[in-house]
Amino acid sequence: MSDDLVVLVVDDDFHVGRLHAGYVDAVPGFRALPPVGTAEQARRAVHTHRPDLVLLDVYLPDALGLDLLRTLDVDAVMLTAAADPAAVRAAVRRGALGYLIKPFTGEQLARTLRAYARYRRLLADRTALTQEGVDRALNALRTGDAPAGGERARSATESAVLAALVPGEPRSAAEIAQAVGISRATAQRYLSALADDGAVEIQLRYGTTGRPEHRYGPVGR
Repeated sequence: MSDDLVVLVVDDDFHVGRLHAGYVDAVPGFRALPPVGTAEQARRAVHTHRPDLVLLDVYLPDALGLDLLRTLDVDAVMLTAAADPAAVRAAVRRGALGYLIKPFTGEQLARTLRAYARYRRLLADRTALTQEGVDRALNALRTGDAPAGGERARSATESAVLAALVPGEPRSAAEIAQAVGISRATAQRYLSALADDGAVEIQLRYGTTGRPEHRYGPVGR
C-alpha cells in the first residue's frame, strides 16, 4: 500500500467527501486520506500527509477552493458544482489538472484518476524528456485520449504483466507481482493502465474481511 498514490478529498459536505473518498479507494493504485471540509483543514492535511493529489471543491466554508488552489504545492483536480466558464478558466490558470462537475459517477472519477496515474507514470524516473514525451504526459490527462488496447508500444514490464494473466483464471495483483518479480503496488499500477487501455478486465471478489479484492484477467485472449 505504501506505493499507492495518496489522495486528499476536500469537500464541505462530510457525506459527499466520504462518498468521493470511497470512489478513490475503489480504484487500484490509489488510497484516500480521511476527507476534510475546510480550507484550513486542507492546508494542515497537505502539510502533514503530503498527498500526491488533492480533489478540491470550489465552495468551502472558510475560503474559495480556487483561492486555496494557488497556495497548495500539490497536484489538484477540481470536483465541484461550479459550472461557470470563469471558474473553469480560473482553475486551469491556477494549476488544476482536471475539472469534474458534480454530480458525477464513480466511474467518471475513476477515469480521471487513471488518467492522472498515466500522467505520473510517463513522468516517472526520467532525467530529461523530449518534446514528444512532454506531449504524451500532458495528453494523458485528457481521459478521452487514452489509447485503445493493443495500439501502443508496451514496456517490457507491462508486457510481462500482461503475459502473466491467465484466461479464465482471474489473478490478484499480489499473484501477478510474484509471477513477474515486481512489487504488488507496481503490478497494480500496470494492471490499472492495462485495464484503462481495454486489455485487462477487473473483477471484484469479497474476502473474509468484507473488503473487495480486485482480480484481473486478459480481454480477448
